[in-house]
Amino acid sequence: MTAHSVPAAVPYNAATTYAKLVKAYPFIQIADTRVNAEIVIISGMGYVRRGAHLLQLDLFLPAQATRDTGPVPAVVLVHGGGWRSGERGNMAPLAARLAARGIAAAVIDYRLADEARYPAAIHDVKAALRWMRANSAAHGIDPQRIAVAGGSAGGQIASLVGVTNGVDKFDPDGAASIVSSAAQAVINIDGLSDFTSPAARANEDDPKKKPSAAGFWFGGTYADAAALWREASPTFYVNRDTPPMLFIGSGEARFSVGRDEMVEKMHAAGVGTKVVLLPDSPHSFWLFDPWITPTADAMAGFLTTQLPIPTTTRQ
Repeated sequence: MTAHSVPAAVPYNAATTYAKLVKAYPFIQIADTRVNAEIVIISGMGYVRRGAHLLQLDLFLPAQATRDTGPVPAVVLVHGGGWRSGERGNMAPLAARLAARGIAAAVIDYRLADEARYPAAIHDVKAALRWMRANSAAHGIDPQRIAVAGGSAGGQIASLVGVTNGVDKFDPDGAASIVSSAAQAVINIDGLSDFTSPAARANEDDPKKKPSAAGFWFGGTYADAAALWREASPTFYVNRDTPPMLFIGSGEARFSVGRDEMVEKMHAAGVGTKVVLLPDSPHSFWLFDPWITPTADAMAGFLTTQLPIPTTTRQ
């Protein structure tokens, strides 16, 4: 398939999504980053260079007074957009709310499928986790309490990043660094857990889509690249060392295919997991009021529970 035969990526952000949703959900409002707390925002920090492309992140920090009492937990937030579109600012309203709840949050760029196909995005998110840990002291972050989270395609990416902690194949930058890229917890917001299941392939391998979002990211249909489709499915990596995972789901089941089976595997492995469903909500609910508040509450509650303050660092 030649590059010029593939339609351009459709922009994915709160404004384009609002236009699609407002008729069915006339009460929704686009969430913004204003919160009733003294958070600190540091924008446009480069975290890794890929060729000519300096990938950047924006860091949302709890108030200095909060950080003065001891290092805070942190989370890297991965935007959605079908692996091919979207922008880091999509996650900024959520980052601001997490910072207001005492959790540092970074919204990050990563290479989209038009620039670099799977698994480039996985490499980039691990690089962002490594950057957060390497720069933790400067920003009052606890390097032992860093999580990864994402929405939609970003949820799948975040899950795969977390379940492949320590797997060199997914972290080519690791050989040159003594700093770990591990995530201590994972939050998957309405993202796939299993590309190989019939339910996922009904949408992600639809022959009418030339190509589908997943097919474009993998560079081939399921028939052409089945091994990659399986390799990118977080459910196949669950073991007793898998970090605790929170799943937050919309009212649209197609976006969380494989979740229930993955949760069963985590229970069997003795791994902490929780599912929070927001009934009657659309996909991309985390971009809007009224759903962003319960989303932030669920995330903060899970991270506070699963990343407790080590007794050795209590003040």
